[in-house]
Amino acid sequence: MSSSPPPKGAQGAKGFQPRLASYFFLWYACNVVFNLYNKSALNVFPYPWLMCTVQLGCGVVMMLALWATGIVKAPKVDLKFIKALLPVAAFHLVNHVGVCFALSKSAVGFTHVLKAAEPFYSVTISALLGTFYSPLVYASLVPIVAGISLAVVTELNFSMQAFIATNAANVSTVVRTIISKRMLKDYDIKGINLYAWISIVALAQLVPLAVMIEGHKWQAGWQAGVAAVGVPQLLHLVLASGVLYHLYNQLSYQTLDSVSPVSFSIANALKRVAIIGSAVLFFGTPMTPLNAFGSALAILGTYLYSRAKLL
Repeated sequence: MSSSPPPKGAQGAKGFQPRLASYFFLWYACNVVFNLYNKSALNVFPYPWLMCTVQLGCGVVMMLALWATGIVKAPKVDLKFIKALLPVAAFHLVNHVGVCFALSKSAVGFTHVLKAAEPFYSVTISALLGTFYSPLVYASLVPIVAGISLAVVTELNFSMQAFIATNAANVSTVVRTIISKRMLKDYDIKGINLYAWISIVALAQLVPLAVMIEGHKWQAGWQAGVAAVGVPQLLHLVLASGVLYHLYNQLSYQTLDSVSPVSFSIANALKRVAIIGSAVLFFGTPMTPLNAFGSALAILGTYLYSRAKLL
């Protein structure tokens, strides 16, 4: 594995590219399987703050191992860089905990349909900061808002907690993107090395919060989870979700290094189809025709949004 950018011209190369194809396949596969493991773990151990701690912790351990063995060259960082990273990591943390909390309260499909609202928040916050887009970009928000609204009102297991948490995650994702461009513009740390340091700082921020908010529930919750599925299976679900969380994020950064940002955003929008479809099949989540139509319309809107930003 390497965090180095592709050779010049690689992004514009024509024909089948096995390395890039493998990145896309593994990124999609790890993301889909992560969501299945994460939801399965939360079904028997519904403690999202601890789950997020384990997931970030697994990523930190894996990156330390890659740096120690020289498989990935460790970046040189200083205190100034860490300070610049603090708000970026904080908003990354809000997104991660928000989504994980939502998954503990609702179905995978419902959470990921709500995540399709990111473009709406991106355009809205950008406008507040003085950045505007073409009419086609704003038009693409219509199917997103309409689809999400239809999916919400027809959701059989609607959760207001999940609705609020996921929308908070959407806002934090947009703000993280905006401030990372401003705070980190003077640093040449990219790809998985940047993600690794975001994980390290976010983990340091998360641990005291997780203990304070949820720590008093963990012992009883662990005993209940063990009673439900046994120690080996519970450990398997929790730790596998942690490893897969890091792998899919690492692969997303490696994919982003190899394609244009617009191509990546389109692939990211279409990825939700795979996540929602696999979760519906795996968990047997009931969906009404109107709910399925609303979900599909919202995802189509995110695709159109990505295409509109090309023009």
